[in-house]
Parts: sequence; structure tokens; C-alpha cells
Amino acid sequence: MKSAVVLINLGTPDDPSAGSIRRFLRIFLSDKRVVELSRLLWLPILYLFILPFRPLKLSEKYRSIWIEGKSPLTYYTDRLVAALSSELQNVRGADAPVVCAAMSYSTPFIGETVDRLIAEGIESFHFLPLYPQYSATTTAAVHDQITTHLSRLRDIPRWRWTREYHTHPLYIDALAQQISGYWEQNQRGEVLLMSFHGIPRRNVELGDPYEQHCNETARLLAEKLNLEAGEWKISYQSRLGRAEWLGPYTRDVLTEFAEKKLRVVDVVCPAFAVECLETLEEIAVELAEEFVE
Repeated sequence: MKSAVVLINLGTPDDPSAGSIRRFLRIFLSDKRVVELSRLLWLPILYLFILPFRPLKLSEKYRSIWIEGKSPLTYYTDRLVAALSSELQNVRGADAPVVCAAMSYSTPFIGETVDRLIAEGIESFHFLPLYPQYSATTTAAVHDQITTHLSRLRDIPRWRWTREYHTHPLYIDALAQQISGYWEQNQRGEVLLMSFHGIPRRNVELGDPYEQHCNETARLLAEKLNLEAGEWKISYQSRLGRAEWLGPYTRDVLTEFAEKKLRVVDVVCPAFAVECLETLEEIAVELAEEFVE
């Protein structure tokens, strides 16, 4: 039986132009899993205030991090696909599954990828959302798209998925090895800040387990690195809008560190499987410059 492993990520603009970013944001921010506000309230905000102006602000940021004609999310996802495919071939040989990528809100879309693979003879799928910590805004949105597309098929293939892997020992080991390797090559900071992507506080109050998963990842990583209580801290980044989001906010924590005269802070973003705008620009450029200043 021919099988496939499909690595699923959020998606990305095709290029760093305002038009491409606008098309991506229109699809992304129209998903009810991503923004749970009433459509009567949200759509005017989206079409009158966000889509006309935000792409213009984001275009320069995207241009500053584009890699070899690709967005970082695409570039690193492609590398991840190639590495996993090679590893599975080494282990399974001719029986190794096909490995490919799909995106929730840009090409290659999940449904298109499934149809292509079925046409190529794939009979069994393992879907792996690249979100270590489960959230309705990300993982559940992937599940919606998978099940909605498969429900349209008469001959539904065998399939399963990985819901989350935020406490998996190999995931924690990989994070710890990355950080330890960096510390061996560079000066270790005075504190390690674990900055996760934020979601609205209301989502958690309604039952989203994301905050719990982030806390569990942070605790296990700190234990793996043998960090004392004062040597690490958790925070949340990428807040959008005026509503209360999970906190403390990364920007506020870095301001606090600066006021305490800390000179070297290490930041890791364990919610991202590959680099993207929120790590390469927001963290490594914008917030780093603010902290130094």
C-alpha cells in the first residue's frame, strides 16, 4: 500500500508584494477558526481597515527576510520535507512513504495536495500539522480542512493525524540540543525567554488547551536544560488588535529585562517548527533592536 506523510503549515504569501500579502491575509483571516468574532463585526474590520493597510506595512518586513526567492516558511518547510524523506528512505527503503508539504491558506493547499497524491496512487495518509502545541486556531483548522475535503470523496483513503507533540521527548530533546549547541558557540545569556505565538485570552477561557501546552513545553525544556526558576521565563508574541491576549507579552518582558539592566537575553520560539516572519523579523530584528536601545 502506497502511503504519504503530509507536513502541514499555515501558509505564506507567494511573494513579498502588498497584493500577494493581501490575498493571503484575506484567506487566512476569513477562517472562523482563526477569528471567532461575529462575521457582521469582523468582516467590515477586515475589509475596511486590515486588508487596505496592513499588507503595505508587512511588505517591507517580508522583503527583508525573503530567502532565494521564497518566503522563509516555504524555504525551511521544503528543507524539512527533503530531510524527512531522506531519513525515511534510509530506514524503510523502498517501503518509505512519500513526503510532501501542504498549506492551510496558500499553495499547495491541503485539498489539492490530497487529490494529487490520490491520483498518484496513494492509499494511506498521515497528516502532521507543524504545530507542537494544539490550538483551535491552528491544529483544529487543519483538521477542519482535512475532514471537509475527504467528506467530498466517495472512496475515502485511510488516514490519521498527529494532534500535538508538545511533550514528545524527541521534540524536547531537539529544542534542548539546538539551544545547548548555540550556548557552546556563543556567550550564554543571563536568561532564556521562551516566546510562544499568542492567541486571544478568550479562546483559552472557552476551552482551548494551547496555554497549558505551552506551559508544559516550557517546563520540560527548562528541566532538560537544568535551568533554575530565575533563569528562564515564558512569554507570548505577535498580538493583533486590542483584545486581551495570552501574556505576559514578549515586548513587555524584554522591556522589563532591559530596565533590570540585563545585557544578554536568549530567545527561543518553541511554537514554530520552521522560521517565519514572527521569528526572523519580529523577534530577531524588531524586538532585538528595541531591547538593545
